[in-house]
Amino acid sequence: MKILILGAGPCGLGAAYHLNKLGYSDWALFDKSDHVGGLSASFRDDKGFTWDIGGHVLFSHYDYFDKAVEESLGDSYFEHQRESWIRILQRWVPYPFQNNVRYLPDDVLQECINGLRSLQGTQVHTANFYDWMHSVFGSGIVKYFMEPYNRKVWGVPLQSMSKEWIAERVSLVDISRIERNISEQRDDLSWGPNAVFRFPEHGGTGAIYQGIARKFSDRIHLDHEMVTVDVIQKEVCFSNGRIERYDYLLNTSPLDLFVDSCTSLPFEIKEASEKLVHNSGLIVGLGFKGERVDPKCWMYFPESSSPFYRVTNFHNYSPNNVPESVSERYFSLMCETTYSEHKPVSEATVVEATLQGLIETGMISNKERDGLVSSYLINIPYSYPVPELGRDRALGSIQPYLESKDIYSRGRFGGWKYEEGNMDHSFMQGVQAVDSMVERYRTK
Repeated sequence: MKILILGAGPCGLGAAYHLNKLGYSDWALFDKSDHVGGLSASFRDDKGFTWDIGGHVLFSHYDYFDKAVEESLGDSYFEHQRESWIRILQRWVPYPFQNNVRYLPDDVLQECINGLRSLQGTQVHTANFYDWMHSVFGSGIVKYFMEPYNRKVWGVPLQSMSKEWIAERVSLVDISRIERNISEQRDDLSWGPNAVFRFPEHGGTGAIYQGIARKFSDRIHLDHEMVTVDVIQKEVCFSNGRIERYDYLLNTSPLDLFVDSCTSLPFEIKEASEKLVHNSGLIVGLGFKGERVDPKCWMYFPESSSPFYRVTNFHNYSPNNVPESVSERYFSLMCETTYSEHKPVSEATVVEATLQGLIETGMISNKERDGLVSSYLINIPYSYPVPELGRDRALGSIQPYLESKDIYSRGRFGGWKYEEGNMDHSFMQGVQAVDSMVERYRTK
């Protein structure tokens, strides 16, 4: 049984790691880029600053993934207590917003509480994400945070999104808990699975996957861009002319692009893939000369005073994310902006707009701006798979058909489920796909 893997991101490397653990030999992994890691890769710019492709933090739901990371990093990582905040109305509100509304001005606080108290109906009967927000959080919290922030993140009409992806991604509301936080002047900070997270000492998030890939690097073929997949003959053709045959195929590339590259697919499968929606992202990494004393890990920005929706104090994750110098201190801010057909953003002007947004939101001063020594721009054509209303029906057609042809499509964009797209989820989807292939082969 020959297994091919397309994509050297967390999912593809999860499959490769598992095959290597099993002692299986007849497999190969191909990636179109010149590095491993996919969207979890990291880069070092010519000024000595390290940048991730967005705000990744390492936390896990799976022991198997934890062991792989331990093998990769050993004890060369830092452990951080999450400190995340929302910048709104010229003040900082701890995350999650809905649990810490006591930080808001009195009139806005009252508007948020009144909205919660006047809720009618139930989220079970809501038709989409927009309606769900109103049924759960009330008009005040939706007005000031949930709606503007989610518009910034997703870049699509919120009425077009499903509510089914929520799960552990959004802290739900407990009105008695919120009122107790207000009366007792208590912070409520520990919600969520990433309250504690790890980060590599050197090399950014990408160091995790470089370490994992090291044990089987001879089976990883970089600079191989997939062009077509013949699902009948079970052959993959690459842009360099190489053709590889397979018995089972794991695809981790964007599902819509993969379907488009496949020959001999039924019309309804091609049509279903056109229902899949994604957004794109611009990551602006800004390196400054100077010292920044700010314990925050990352911060959310719902307001229109900035183009970005999230900023990370990336120098806080590891001191090695900035240049080493005896005489100078440096800090780095990593800023994330979404763009889409509904939310156009100019790549040519986003760096300057980001700097201006940092000043207008009080993140940096004009003096600190003058200390800018590095700017690094990463354009992500596929940033988030959007959980739109038609997604599950489309996946319900595409995935069973591909599996009937011995193709498993998994990972952040291979599986196209945002709610199952964290690094640990993606890695384990690769592991589970291998188990399914092996079991299927044995029972044939």
